[in-house]
Amino acid sequence: MRAHTKEHLARVTEAAHDFDGDTPAHQNIIEHARRSVGGALAAMRAARKGEMAFSLLRPPGHHATKDRAMGFCYLSNIAIAALEALATGTTKVAIYDFDVHHGNGTEAILLNQSNAFFFSIHQHPCYPGTGTKDVGKNCFNFPVRPQIPREEYRKVLERALEELKKQKPALVGVSAGFDAYARDPLAQETLEAEDYYWLGESIRKLGIPAFSLLEGGYSKELPELVLAYLKGLEGK
Repeated sequence: MRAHTKEHLARVTEAAHDFDGDTPAHQNIIEHARRSVGGALAAMRAARKGEMAFSLLRPPGHHATKDRAMGFCYLSNIAIAALEALATGTTKVAIYDFDVHHGNGTEAILLNQSNAFFFSIHQHPCYPGTGTKDVGKNCFNFPVRPQIPREEYRKVLERALEELKKQKPALVGVSAGFDAYARDPLAQETLEAEDYYWLGESIRKLGIPAFSLLEGGYSKELPELVLAYLKGLEGK
């Protein structure tokens, strides 16, 4: 309820009609969505205990706005987890979203929320077409062009992390997408498995409690990309 309206929750519960071309009204989708949110909350709580935690539960959530399901996202997992953390004692939360698509729902829910900060690195132009500029006082966007050289992409990812550190958050939530991979069939980007290892390593080196929600990707190499990121988080 901190992130969504009663009307939205009722629509997702009833789910009589598809929400859009990517967001079907599966029977009992609310139960899957709630379990996915539960995984996000469990990961957040584990991170606050000092564990480097992650959740891999679909549907992922970062496109769902306060009152709209879209892009195979029914509830906004990372935003719910961030707002719950703030409501239960965390002083400041930063969300780092490196999914190739813009987390428009996360941004819309967290926009101008006190002590919540959103950093998104994503391809533009790319569905859903938002995220071209910073908005409010707490949402910062880092669009990258299709086929940007890999080294330049890494620099943008690093710059966003540097900006995140300036906010001195007490907790970091990560929307970890793997569709900026060079051979992902849906996007036009250039990252390799080593870059996902570097991302995990960089999150670990922040020295800030962090939890990751693994948003997925579409290449056959997805398990290897996820493993590279998790190894970076573990320092292995």
